[in-house]
Amino acid sequence: MTHRMVWVNGAFGSGKTTLVGELSRRWPEALVYDPESTGYLLREIVPVTGGNFQHLPLWRRQVVSLTLGLFEEYGRPVLSAQTLVDAAYAREIFGALRTAGVDVLHVCLRVPPAELGRRIDGRSVAPGDPARDAEIRRWCREQNVAWTAAADELRAEGVHLDAGRPVAELADEVLALATGVATS
Repeated sequence: MTHRMVWVNGAFGSGKTTLVGELSRRWPEALVYDPESTGYLLREIVPVTGGNFQHLPLWRRQVVSLTLGLFEEYGRPVLSAQTLVDAAYAREIFGALRTAGVDVLHVCLRVPPAELGRRIDGRSVAPGDPARDAEIRRWCREQNVAWTAAADELRAEGVHLDAGRPVAELADEVLALATGVATS
């Protein structure tokens, strides 16, 4: 049995979560796994230098382990949305999954920087705490600078799509790539 995973990558504000939500709606047998939740759990247990749990080798191993566990227990496709800025981390995670027999489709979303800035400025993740909201937006912008610098190397690891299109079009294209079946 071939295990399929779709990992949607891109800058903060590129529409990763929105796309995975649409994919999940159209591909109901797929499980949605958010690797960020694993990072948040680890943050509760161990110190995370610089606040970025992706630097923890344990996070990367646990993402692989939990993904493989989902396949083993449920035998269903897995969808994930997570910004991976470091191409070496992407290679580590995807390489371990592929070695274990997982067919990984790494989708990188492209959005012009001005649009990313507009999207980041337009959302609130800490309602009622303007200082925290501003800090999170600042951190997202910093990560987006790093993502843009690494984007070519990251895209070499996967498929890159223009996320300026309607999410329905993106979902059609990703599903066709993931399943080999055209949806429209």
